[in-house]
Amino acid sequence: MAYQRVNVPRLADAIVEQLEAQILEGVLKPGSRLPAERTLAEQFGVSRPSLREAIQKLTARGLLTSRQGGGTYVTDQLETAFSDPWERLINQDEGLKDDVLEFRRAMEGTVASVAARRATDADLQRLQGLIEQLEQSYEQGDMSTRAAIDVEFHQAVAEASHNVLFAHLISSLLHMLHRHIEDNITSLFASGPVAGELLEQHMAVCRAIIARDPEAARRAAEAHIDFVATTMAQFKDEKERTERALRRIAGA
Repeated sequence: MAYQRVNVPRLADAIVEQLEAQILEGVLKPGSRLPAERTLAEQFGVSRPSLREAIQKLTARGLLTSRQGGGTYVTDQLETAFSDPWERLINQDEGLKDDVLEFRRAMEGTVASVAARRATDADLQRLQGLIEQLEQSYEQGDMSTRAAIDVEFHQAVAEASHNVLFAHLISSLLHMLHRHIEDNITSLFASGPVAGELLEQHMAVCRAIIARDPEAARRAAEAHIDFVATTMAQFKDEKERTERALRRIAGA
């Protein structure tokens, strides 16, 4: 009787598979440090040489990197390889910012819709917790914290979609736009009805996902980006009118 050959994977390859999955799923975040070699070997229940071989393979693939001073870290190349050249271009060309918002509208509307269908109880708790933190940052007037939580909320929605590409594309996009978002929150959305509207929009996205209403989640996410686009356009028009008025006064 003929039997099919059974291939038992090497320990190092099995470790590579698990670590790679955790990186792709966002369990291990870009820039995060892996536990010490001894600790990680104990967690996997393997020898340190097997673990070391796995880490070397992942380093060769560009998913892990060693830093001066010790330690092994998850690479941020999954984010920066996309965002670095685009960030420079967007900062140089104002017209590209409209394209970015159009892309965000399509992407985040879809992501929110999928998250409403797939989010786990743990995802919903995370989103609700971030909304509560966002409310506190608005009450305290902490702009830097508000911007950081805003970014984290959008990332959490993407991760709640349980689609690896959605999560990494949104992560790359937010990495590229983090400074831009922080500048907007500080200057355009700092206080008053605009700030209140922005908070309510995030809450609407969260409510729709918790209610497991994909279409409402899509509409809420798209309405949020539409509001940001409209507010930025109004701010740009007002700025240009002010500059023209000042030039006229200076030339009078």
